[in-house]
Amino acid sequence: MNVMYYISDCMIPFVILYLVGYGMCKKVNIFDEFIDGAEDGFRTVYKIMPTLIGLMVGVGVLRQSGFMEWLAGILAPLVDFLHFPGELLPLFIVKMFSSSAATGLLLDVYKTYGADSYLGTLASVLMSCSETIFYTMSVYFMTAKVTKTRYTLTGALIATLAGAAASVILVGLG
Repeated sequence: MNVMYYISDCMIPFVILYLVGYGMCKKVNIFDEFIDGAEDGFRTVYKIMPTLIGLMVGVGVLRQSGFMEWLAGILAPLVDFLHFPGELLPLFIVKMFSSSAATGLLLDVYKTYGADSYLGTLASVLMSCSETIFYTMSVYFMTAKVTKTRYTLTGALIATLAGAAASVILVGLG
């Protein structure tokens, strides 16, 4: 096992040295390329910052207002029919918008039910098999200047629902 730790500690320096050596062999000005990439990265962050702030504020308002609990109460008959725990519905909904807010809800699930409980395990698997749909779509489509998303949202929602169903099935088998 110590060999794996040693290899993992050496990977990042090895990759950096490899890229620098490869660039030198190809006679590329590595520092200028690095600066150009960093400038492009900062421009991207500057462009997506309003979207990020808006999403974080919106999720925070929904979470603190009690809307998520209200929505979970309304959808309780449907999720009970699907054998999905209603306690995890706010986590499932928030995860589609913000992973960091969903992580906060995940910690609340751990505190309330325990990390090793059925709900704690299901929440962990659910977090791992879903994506922040609306955040990802807004950031990538805005950056690429895509205005017609076509079937992206539909496909992402279907994939998220499939991931939730697989989570319930897999954790139920365990």
